[in-house]
Amino acid sequence: MREPTFRDVLAARARIRPHLDPTPLRPYPRLSGLLGADVWVKHENFQPTGSFKVRGGVNLVSQLTEEERSCGVIAASTGNHGQSIAYAARLFGVQATICAPVGANRLKVASMRDLGAEVILHGEDYDAAREHCEQLVHERGYRYVHSSNEPLLIAGVGTYTLEALETRSDLEVILVPVGGGSGAAGACIVAGAVDPAIAVIGVQSEAAPAAYQAWRRGEAVRTENRTRAEGLATGTSFDLPQRILRERLDDFVLVGDEELEAAVRLMVENTRTLVEMAGAAALAGAIRLRERLAGKRVCLVSSGGNITPEQLRSALSET
Repeated sequence: MREPTFRDVLAARARIRPHLDPTPLRPYPRLSGLLGADVWVKHENFQPTGSFKVRGGVNLVSQLTEEERSCGVIAASTGNHGQSIAYAARLFGVQATICAPVGANRLKVASMRDLGAEVILHGEDYDAAREHCEQLVHERGYRYVHSSNEPLLIAGVGTYTLEALETRSDLEVILVPVGGGSGAAGACIVAGAVDPAIAVIGVQSEAAPAAYQAWRRGEAVRTENRTRAEGLATGTSFDLPQRILRERLDDFVLVGDEELEAAVRLMVENTRTLVEMAGAAALAGAIRLRERLAGKRVCLVSSGGNITPEQLRSALSET
């Protein structure tokens, strides 16, 4: 499986642009004061599906062969990847099936169904849903869209970093939430092509540290997966993004779920927008790295905003 290039990201931008508007990159003085840095937020929580993942979905589904379109697509997801595939499948007239955990975010499940996808709830976590999904691929012949091991997905989500750097070419650090690693891999490809001096830092929950441990060890791993941040919830590392991250990611930091909830509160208070726990991970990581980031121009990727009222109440109840 070949690694996507900066040219692939440029091609993805051309494919995506007729269907998705660029998302804003906005400064927030109070966050800047909190971190002692010049802080800008890339609002992927403003996407029509509430998550950056839709960029990859549109890029990939638009490139399916006629045979693949006729077979239909299938994906495993805790919600955001599934929404992206459902959205793109509806856009291009393809049938989509999504396997999600039994306890998946109910709003994400409803959105996938509203977009026309068949949603199969199976297993207690993402990895169980993924294994069931892969079994269905063999049984029914769907075109499987892996959440991370897909060059077209990584090239597609890389377009948010391209937009950010076109808006602020002087960004020095980009912090990116990491679940499977597609978003961080895309950021590394773009930042490395534009200016290798730009630091890309991944942020993951310490309750589901598969990508972090694989990056540190240089080998595939399976770990516990106990995080409440479903956008970061995977217990398995994936080959394609890991190859890119090991070569190009500048640093990787783990944060606790309590830190993620605190970051949700700060994002709601200071950006006046909704973010899910994964979407607040970049801020949680920046708080951990405050001394290192002092005085720098920093981009925080707010990767998603699909938070349920119950999750929001839980986060705000700690105030």
